[in-house]
Amino acid sequence: MSDTASAPAARANPRRRLLTILAIVVVAGVVLYGVYALLFAGRTVETDNAYVGADTAQVTPLVAGPVAKVFVRETEMVKAGQPLVVLDDSDARIAVEQAQAALGQAERKVRGYEANDTALGGQLAARQADLSRGRADLDRARTDLDRRQNLAASGAVSGEELTTAKNAYASAQAEVAQAQANLRAAQGSREANEVLISGASLEQNPEVAAARARLEAANLALSRTVVRAPIDGVVSKKTVQVGQQASVGVPLMAIVPTSDAYVDANFKEVQLQKVRIGQPVLLTSDLYGRAVKFHGLVKGLSGGTGSAFSLIPAQNASGNWIKVVQRLPVRIQLDPRELAQHPLRIGLSMKAAIDISGQR
Repeated sequence: MSDTASAPAARANPRRRLLTILAIVVVAGVVLYGVYALLFAGRTVETDNAYVGADTAQVTPLVAGPVAKVFVRETEMVKAGQPLVVLDDSDARIAVEQAQAALGQAERKVRGYEANDTALGGQLAARQADLSRGRADLDRARTDLDRRQNLAASGAVSGEELTTAKNAYASAQAEVAQAQANLRAAQGSREANEVLISGASLEQNPEVAAARARLEAANLALSRTVVRAPIDGVVSKKTVQVGQQASVGVPLMAIVPTSDAYVDANFKEVQLQKVRIGQPVLLTSDLYGRAVKFHGLVKGLSGGTGSAFSLIPAQNASGNWIKVVQRLPVRIQLDPRELAQHPLRIGLSMKAAIDISGQR
């Protein structure tokens, strides 16, 4: 009888021990969770609504022309200044040659102005000498006329001589008037010529400077037939092909700067009360998994929620309004050294956890 009673008791003891151990584990777990919640809970805010972004560069030609060569392929890494596309430069080279010829003509023209100024100076001196001689002749003719007029009253001078003296005086007056007109014309010609050359050397002459500017513009257009990478990055969205007619402002490809990527994490508005610029952020990528961790800093908060900038914003003033918790993009700057070791591409999903324990 005693053996029959002791068997259930023996079976109950191990069960009781297991229940006791289970209860201890549960209590220990609750205590540990309570300690964790007391010490660490509320120190971070997390979201998996985060995506990689970057300031991509659109490669667009600044001059139009047919595509002669394409040096890169989709997904290829390029460096800033590396040639990407070459346009046919035949027209640009002709324009440069025409501008060079126009510059030579302008320089020769200005040298002609300088030579003409010397000639006009000599002509002006000759006209001044002519005027001086004419005035001397006029003075002699006036003196001769006055003397004959005084002698004509006494009959010592014939009427013919008096007439000849008067004609000589009138001729001298006409010559002086003509010499004065010629002098004014010479002065005007030299002044007009001096306006073209005075105050500036050959290099600074407006006509030469304008021709040189046209040459520089032609050379600039020629240099722009080689389309170069504006930044370091990966070639993306390449649409250009050899033989295609490139137009000004039409994108040929995009360059994505993988070394300058950032993360836009969309946190709920209820999570942002303690988020501050400069707080550290721990991130993981779905591409590399949890084994690779990225470290970043809060760079700033967007000026509006995603719904505020949507094509059709929510009409919250309508009668059928339903409150929806909004999300605000938070820009996170990544460590360039970590990006060099584990490159990211724009659009990749990330998980972000901001340490909000520091409130400075």
